[in-house]
Amino acid sequence: MSWTFFLILSSRPDISFAVQQLSQHLDKPTLSHLQAAHRVLRYLKGSPGSGLFFSSSTIQPVLKAFSDSDWAGCPDTRRSITGYCMFYGDSLISWKAKKQTTVSRSSTEAEYRALASTTCEIQWLHFLLTDLHQPVSRPTSLYCDNASALQLAANPVFH
Repeated sequence: MSWTFFLILSSRPDISFAVQQLSQHLDKPTLSHLQAAHRVLRYLKGSPGSGLFFSSSTIQPVLKAFSDSDWAGCPDTRRSITGYCMFYGDSLISWKAKKQTTVSRSSTEAEYRALASTTCEIQWLHFLLTDLHQPVSRPTSLYCDNASALQLAANPVFH
């Protein structure tokens, strides 16, 4: 992978899902995969000013996270895809879209796995920010749209 492409990918979270989907077919790409890759490149060419913006005037640098998952989103393996994004103040600093390692039996299980993955990233970012002498003074807010997964995470009996 060239450095130019890596820099574009690391500063353009809007294409991360499409690139993740295309990367699953690198061993046997087809014409439709090539067409999809060309579409991503046309999108990048048409939006050169888009990308991440890191504001230096963030009033309160608090960490917040958003987590989501689909259930059995991969038609080949029936595995779910975890996605999350982390904000420090108003700036996006971390994101991920990755297929889960196991097949989830319900949407609640898929969302709970996504929450667990997001929590690991939050912990790592807390350690990193502390090492950079920017400790997080407030608790990190973690947002999830699945009520059952939130109840499961809040129940101390299941831990």
